[in-house]
Amino acid sequence: MAVQSGERRHLICHPATPAKAVRAVWAEVALSFEDGFSLRFGVEGDIGALVLPPCEGQLVIADTATDGLWQSSCFEAFLTEEGQPDYTEFNYAPDGRWACYQFDDYRSLLKSDDLAPWDMTCERGAALYILRIEPGIYPDRGSRLALSAVIEELDGTKSYWALRHPPGKPDFHHPDCFQLTLGAPGAA
Repeated sequence: MAVQSGERRHLICHPATPAKAVRAVWAEVALSFEDGFSLRFGVEGDIGALVLPPCEGQLVIADTATDGLWQSSCFEAFLTEEGQPDYTEFNYAPDGRWACYQFDDYRSLLKSDDLAPWDMTCERGAALYILRIEPGIYPDRGSRLALSAVIEELDGTKSYWALRHPPGKPDFHHPDCFQLTLGAPGAA
């Protein structure tokens, strides 16, 4: 499905990992020649019961990449060119940590990358958490995008959210997860 800039897409909780304190997770994608590619993730529910640090406004972005962010609350984007096996994985923690990986095929890690986000901001209320990320890259027309999130609750419960889940355990790298097709930056 083609994505329109700013259009909200609801992520689906994996049936094997039900959330207790999360009602919904969604994402919005924006593309422009001025800003490049930006994401806005939202989590709705009992935010106080989630592993999401207090915040308001600009986050301090970590100087270097951090591995293993998916082991707690983490927001992810996967980007590939249509018809190609290689892809890039972006991980963003709600405290400003990040990671970027280049894969040459399904789960075949080629290298870690230093594509740090330009900017990360957040808003936290009692029932809504928002993380806005500007990775600073310009994807090609026809690129495919997968969006996902891991949300950890204070009691250790983890739920896995994606636009689509393949059969079996949660697997955000699976080709079935690449559900969005991006147009040229600035295209409506």
